[in-house]
Amino acid sequence: MEESLEYQKKSWIALKKSINGLLNKINKANIKHIIPELFEENLIRGRGLFCRSIMKSQLNSAIFTDVFAALIAVVNTKFPQIGELLSYNNNNKPQMLASVKFIGHLVNQQVVHELVALELVTLLLEKPTDDSVDVAVGFIKECGILHEGEIDKRVQFLIEDLFALRKHKFQPAVPPELDLVEEEDRLTHEISLGDKVDEQIELDVFKPDPNFVENENKYEQLQKRILGGGDQDEESEDDDESKDEDEQQMKIEDETETNLITLRRTVYLTIMSSAEFEEAGHKLLKIRLEPGQEMQLCIMLLECCSQEKTFLHYYALLGQRLCMINKVHQKNFEKSFMQQYSMIHQLETNKLRNVAKFFAHLLGTDALPWHVLAYLRLTEEDTSSSSRIFIKILFQELSGHLGIRMLNERLSDSSMQESFESIFPKDNPKNMRFAINFFTSIGLGGITENLRDCLKNMPRLILQQDKRVSRSSESDDDRPMKRRRSSQVVNCF
Repeated sequence: MEESLEYQKKSWIALKKSINGLLNKINKANIKHIIPELFEENLIRGRGLFCRSIMKSQLNSAIFTDVFAALIAVVNTKFPQIGELLSYNNNNKPQMLASVKFIGHLVNQQVVHELVALELVTLLLEKPTDDSVDVAVGFIKECGILHEGEIDKRVQFLIEDLFALRKHKFQPAVPPELDLVEEEDRLTHEISLGDKVDEQIELDVFKPDPNFVENENKYEQLQKRILGGGDQDEESEDDDESKDEDEQQMKIEDETETNLITLRRTVYLTIMSSAEFEEAGHKLLKIRLEPGQEMQLCIMLLECCSQEKTFLHYYALLGQRLCMINKVHQKNFEKSFMQQYSMIHQLETNKLRNVAKFFAHLLGTDALPWHVLAYLRLTEEDTSSSSRIFIKILFQELSGHLGIRMLNERLSDSSMQESFESIFPKDNPKNMRFAINFFTSIGLGGITENLRDCLKNMPRLILQQDKRVSRSSESDDDRPMKRRRSSQVVNCF
């Protein structure tokens, strides 16, 4: 029964869900508890699933890269074939930043040899471009290697930040709580970037195992050797760790509100007391922030900007500098854009105008990615008077900054059309006309040319077709022949 194909497939699906579930909840606090649970799963049979899942989790949650690397270091001591399989990289460009960061932490954990780090930096800086230097800087911050080159102003800020890190000495590559493997137990894979590595794609999909029961029994014996013994010691250690965690949590709960108020006061005084935005940016970057506190910089900067009677470019230039220096600030401003727009009806007209001009400057200087416009949906039902004023000021400022021709080119970019569908809806003629009339009324009718062409060329038979399909669907069960005819009519259109 256990060797049947159906049973093996169910076991494979359960293994996949269990591995994904464990990796989704792992962090620095519980990694020592997750590792034994992970070894209880058949990692030999599911090594392809494990590698694919941990790469996907690291790509989606780059902040936990050091945790995933520590987990791999422990698994690699028992199953070196998993560490070698994970070293394969498919050079997919969107995954480059996250993959390079992961490789850096694998080098720190001595899962991958240092030669890979040198080869990677050489490859990125052999013919330096803005993107390659940006990636190299992120990699160097993880490994502690230093290099410099000729690049544009934004990447120069990154290099300056890197020199500051070097001046104050790099932090330890592996935090003490993630240093889980003894030196003599480490297994380092000496793989070069030019080596051909078997990616073993077949491990990602289910295949029946003729010796399923026998292999499962072998893994259970191996699991007992890995996890066996010391149950009482583990329980006592768990109790001690839980007590320490409770004490730490109590401390955090007692001090968080005070620290937050102090931080907000410091940021406010720094912003308001600086003569130029360069001085303010330099002082803000010197403030020591706990993980997750970076958002407070963006919140305080927006609050200071919105409180002014007239818009001051000082705040926008400071926000631009923060975005150019650190991608974390850029992501936080993206979140702030979404939050501000969701509560735009609560802002006074003056505050609304300042916030809209602030984000227009970030978009016009490419400090903020344009895909944030996907948060705006320009229809009569989805907008209020406040949100329409916000969109009006935002696009008028963009037009003044870029010019109507350049703005139209940016909005016509084929690679960004999915992000602009909410601003220029093409789902039905009513929403299309509303968007056209809106931009025409604010003096920006020139950016609606593509939408006008789409509306003009839209066949009138689409509405009739939808009505026929909806009527025919009501009688599908009783009249199957009519359904066939109606589908033929639809295909004719």
